[in-house]
Order: sequence, then C-alpha cells, then structure tokens
Amino acid sequence: MPASPIFDIDKLDMGHIVADHAQIYSVLPHRYEFERLTAILHCDDELMVGYHDLGHDEFWVKGHIPGRPLFPGVMMIETAAQLVSYAALIQSKDRGGFLGFAAVDGVKFRGSVLPGQRLVMMAKMVEFRPRRCIADTQGFVDGKMVFEGRITGMWL
Repeated sequence: MPASPIFDIDKLDMGHIVADHAQIYSVLPHRYEFERLTAILHCDDELMVGYHDLGHDEFWVKGHIPGRPLFPGVMMIETAAQLVSYAALIQSKDRGGFLGFAAVDGVKFRGSVLPGQRLVMMAKMVEFRPRRCIADTQGFVDGKMVFEGRITGMWL
C-alpha cells in the first residue's frame, strides 16, 4: 500500500510557479538531457513540490521501450534527487559545492509515466546536516502515486 501523499495534491496550484526552468538550472549544474525539472511549485525548509513535463522527443523515448515508451525508473529517481538537491542548495547557498547521491532506499514504482504526461514530484526533508541530507520523495501522474523512495545526498 502506498504511503500517504507528502503534500495534499488537491491544494497544489499548478499555475503558481516559484522557480521556472531557468531559475532551477541557475542553481543546479545538470544540463541538456539531464535537466529533469520543468518548474518548482513549492519550496520551504521541509517540503518541496516540482514537476517535469515529459516530451515525446526525450532521449529515452526511442529505446525505452520501442512501441511503448515508458519513462525509466532511474529517471524518476533522478528527478526526485534534483528536486531535493535544488532545495538543499537553496538552503545552503553560501556553501557552494555539489550534492551527489549517497543512497537510494525503499524505492517502489507503482505505475507508468508516459511521454506527454506531467510527473509531479514531492519531497519532505527528513534530515539536513552539514555532510548530508535525507528526503522522502514521491511522484504522481494524474493524482496517482507512481513512485516513492528515500533519497540521501552527500556534499561532494
């Protein structure tokens, strides 16, 4: 059974963008095919919500899986990690550096994400320390949870 949503999805205002694509990638170092976030809808010390609009021409569509393209699970994890990294970097803007993966735990894929869909990603910071941060993350498409897992980031 999936966990309860981190953030009440019915209370999300999809038109209230707190950081657009350009603002996100002025903070995150990812580029080109690895720019996984379209916008951030909410970001405070504890909760973050953002989304990625999946295009029909993304690099993975042709080969994963031909005739039935599915957003790879590893890319869902990457999207969640970028949301957590954005929040951590905003909270630690004087620190500098890079927040890389240290662990991914308890990941469950509960549904498919297809080209043309919007993947709404939510995260709740569980621990924020000088050497690492840990966040519970969840992904939703059309209000249905398709992904959940715990992301640990470490400053590199």
